[in-house]
Amino acid sequence: MFETIVVKPIFNALMWLYSIIPGGDFGVAIILFTILIRIVIYPLVKSQLHQTKMMRKMQPELKKIKAAAAGNKQLEATQQMELYKKYGINPFRSILILIIQLPIFIGLYQVIQVITLHRDQVAHYAYSATENLPAVQKIIENPDNFNHTMLGFIDLTKTTFSSGGIDIALFTLAIISAVTQYIMTKQTSPTGKSSKRFRDIMAETASGKETDPSEMSAAMMNNMMKIMPIMMFFIMVSLPGALALYYTVSNIVAVAQQHYLLNKDAEELDELADEVVNTSSTKSVAKAKDRAKKASEANITRIVAKDTRKGKK
Repeated sequence: MFETIVVKPIFNALMWLYSIIPGGDFGVAIILFTILIRIVIYPLVKSQLHQTKMMRKMQPELKKIKAAAAGNKQLEATQQMELYKKYGINPFRSILILIIQLPIFIGLYQVIQVITLHRDQVAHYAYSATENLPAVQKIIENPDNFNHTMLGFIDLTKTTFSSGGIDIALFTLAIISAVTQYIMTKQTSPTGKSSKRFRDIMAETASGKETDPSEMSAAMMNNMMKIMPIMMFFIMVSLPGALALYYTVSNIVAVAQQHYLLNKDAEELDELADEVVNTSSTKSVAKAKDRAKKASEANITRIVAKDTRKGKK
């Protein structure tokens, strides 16, 4: 099932891109494939970054909730969830892009396995229309005809430390993937961060002190921003170059998309966020006026009732 739904479509998309590149270049095909994927998921990226803007907008209200709760964590959590609902923030939306990209990453890995170890099975994975492409026909006739390099010298089927040495080009890709991972996380991190470190918060928790969820979240985000790039570097040097290339290009395009949406398109996102804030403020004012009106009516009723009792006497 996974092969039919994920692996074969990725394989055929790459073969089509490979066939339209003069001379055939697997690396350029992966770059084009990655850019197309990022374009397809652009609406999800925009939605996620809009949510990031809304999170930044609601920071003052979160601080007010924390102050008003006066240490009542249950009340604070309930009011925070109500605020998220008011702003239309869905915590699961932020991981949707990762969920979508994970099968693509796994599928691409299997495609690389086919190209590296099982080129005699190209006909099995290729659709009939793909088989008719001249470049693919050459691979089916002679598997050695496939150009698995980028620019003619970067072998994308090898890992950084294969053959007992270091592939400088793949090592550079791993570094770029780590740097872009840091930039991506930095771009979407909350603006108002807690100064407390994660270990300090855990020490306070161990001593019996109640943990502030916002401080815990900020500390975890700060840790992730430092740890994730290091993790991605070691993952990339252990994977075939084609996957490192895909991940690096994906990160570069993502950084560009996020920069555009969070800066160049800031006015549109701010207007959308302001619309929610203004609507909420209008509702709050209306509710306050309604409460004042009811209180006034109740006061008048008490006065009339008092005067009536006096009249009876």
